[in-house]
Amino acid sequence: MILLTGFEPFGADSINPSWQAVQLAREILRREGYTAEAVELPCVFGESVDVLVESIARYQPNVIVCAGLAGGRERLSLERVAINCDDARIPDNKGQRPIDEEVVPGGPSAYFSKLPVKAALRNLQVAGIKAEVSQSAGTYVCNHVFYALMHHLAADTETRGGFVHVPYSAEQLQAESTAPSLPLGVMAEGIAVIARTAVGTGLDVKLSAGAIH
Repeated sequence: MILLTGFEPFGADSINPSWQAVQLAREILRREGYTAEAVELPCVFGESVDVLVESIARYQPNVIVCAGLAGGRERLSLERVAINCDDARIPDNKGQRPIDEEVVPGGPSAYFSKLPVKAALRNLQVAGIKAEVSQSAGTYVCNHVFYALMHHLAADTETRGGFVHVPYSAEQLQAESTAPSLPLGVMAEGIAVIARTAVGTGLDVKLSAGAIH
């Protein structure tokens, strides 16, 4: 069972391509014979985690791929590290703006993704989809969900889970926009690649994908 999540719109955006992309990815995976579900998370500290945990309890997934929007990035970003820090530059959709607060009070400083991020990167590259390994998921609701997911799965040796950021979709931008983007269909196929890789890969591969800064 594969669980995919995306977010509702936030800030000044009227749509969120992460939710659109995971819905399309769910359909791709279902056509291939996988059991897959997609859930929209509120862009709200706390509530987003509640919906995620309730969905995990309901669907009992083996693989969880959460997605969120990182406007300005050029490619799919496989997040490697979730940190125990909420530090919101803008309020969430309920007006909350935590600053320098822990996601889980007393929790570890960070968790690594349980997805095989290097194998997924390789498979995305083979598929011709722009992708990278990212060392920071930020400190907004995306990282909040990522860290809470990893904390939830900390003692679970069977379930694989992690987070991927997507850029703006080409469909949502105005014609004159110069912001980086990807077509929704490409993002959806990329998320499906990540989910397939998590299902079919044991140990992650060693592949250079680090960053100098």
